[in-house]
Amino acid sequence: MSTTTRPLPPRLVQETLLDLRDFVVSMKLTLVLLGFSMVLVFAATLDQVKLGIWAVQEKYFRSFLVSTQVGSVVAPVFPGGYLVGGLLLINLVAAHFYRFALKWRKAGIQLVHFGLIILLVGELLTGLWQEDAHLRLNQGETKNYAESFREFEVVLSDVTDPAYDEVVAIPIDLIARKATIQHPKLPFKVDPKSYYPNSTLMSRRGGSTGVAAPGGNAGEQLTAVPQAVTYRPNEDNIPAAIIELTGPEGSLGKWLVSAELPVPQEFSHAGRSWRIALRLKRAYLPVALTLLKFSHDRYAGTEIPKNFSSRLRLATPDGRDDREVLIYMNNPLRYGGRTFYQAGFQNNDRTTVLQVVRNPSWAVPYVACTLMTIGLTLQFCLHLFGFIRKRRTPATSTRPVGRPNLA
Repeated sequence: MSTTTRPLPPRLVQETLLDLRDFVVSMKLTLVLLGFSMVLVFAATLDQVKLGIWAVQEKYFRSFLVSTQVGSVVAPVFPGGYLVGGLLLINLVAAHFYRFALKWRKAGIQLVHFGLIILLVGELLTGLWQEDAHLRLNQGETKNYAESFREFEVVLSDVTDPAYDEVVAIPIDLIARKATIQHPKLPFKVDPKSYYPNSTLMSRRGGSTGVAAPGGNAGEQLTAVPQAVTYRPNEDNIPAAIIELTGPEGSLGKWLVSAELPVPQEFSHAGRSWRIALRLKRAYLPVALTLLKFSHDRYAGTEIPKNFSSRLRLATPDGRDDREVLIYMNNPLRYGGRTFYQAGFQNNDRTTVLQVVRNPSWAVPYVACTLMTIGLTLQFCLHLFGFIRKRRTPATSTRPVGRPNLA
C-alpha cells in the first residue's frame, strides 16, 4: 500500500508567505518584543538582589529562554534576551527593507533604524566575544597574565625542567561533568570523581583549618565540605574537586584540589616532577607588567579618595617595547587589543587591582549611537526646514471673481 502526498496549492502557499511577511514586518510584533524587553529588564533588576549581576546576565539576557526550577524540574517560563533580541533584529531588518523607500525626506528615519540594528548586533558580539579579567600586582611584582573573575581551571604542570614548565589546563566544565580526560601531553588519565562548585576545607581531625600549605596530597589532611552557591557581589564561590590520576600501571592516587589551597601540590611519576592545582582561569598577555608604585591620593585633611594611580613598567618578550606607563581613573592603558583600567587596591595601598577587558566589538555601540544621533538630527532639521518653508510661502486667494455691478 502506497501513499502519496499532495502538494499545497500555489495560491495557498503564496497567501501563507504573505501572512508570514506581514507578521515579521508588523509594528505589533515590534511593540510586543519591546514589551518583553521591558519585562526582562524589570525581572532581572529584582532578581539581581539574589543572584548578582553576572548570574543575572547569564540567566536573563544571554540565554534563549529564562528557566526556573519547580521542585526537581527546570522549566522555561519566558523568552530570554537572545531570543527577544534576535526576533527584534529580524523585525527591524525586514521592516527597514520592506517599508522604507530610498527617499531624502526619510533619510533620518532610515539612519535611526540602521543604527538600532547595528546596536543590537553589537550587543550580541559583545556577549559572545568580550573577556573580563583582573590583574593583581604587589609592589615590585611582575606578571604576564590576568585571571578570570569567576571561571576556574585545573592545571597539571610538568616542572622537571627548571627552565620551562609544560602546563596542561583543563576547563572546570569538564571537571564538573566528571569526564575522563586523556591529554596527549599527560602520561596518565584525569578522572574527576567529585566536584563542588562552592566548598570550604576542613581538617580531617575535625574543626576548621587555616588551610596552610599541605605537604603531599592535601586529601590526606583535609576534606572539602560542600556549601550553597553564593551570588552576592562581595562573596566568592570556592570550588573543589576530587581527581584520580590513572597511569598505565594503575591508579596514582586521588587528589583533593581546591581554589582555597594557596600553592600547588607536588608528586612524581615516571621519573618526572608534577604539580596539580585548581586556580582561576588565566589569560596570558602579550606584555609583562611590573608595578613600580601605587598611589592613593586623598583630599587634604580628609580620608576622601581623590585619585588612584598605578605606575608600571611595560615590557614585551622581544624587548621592542620597554617603557613606563601610568594608569589612573578615567585614563586606561590600551595595548594589544586589551584595555587596562584602574579598578581597585588592596594590602594597605601596596597592591593594585587592574581590570583587563578584551572586546573586539567595543567600537560598534559608538558607531550605532553616532548614526542614530545623526539620523534624529537630520530628521528634525528636514521637518523644521519644511515647516519654515511653508510659513514663508504667501497664501494664494481662491475667491471666485463675480460680475461687476453696473447699477
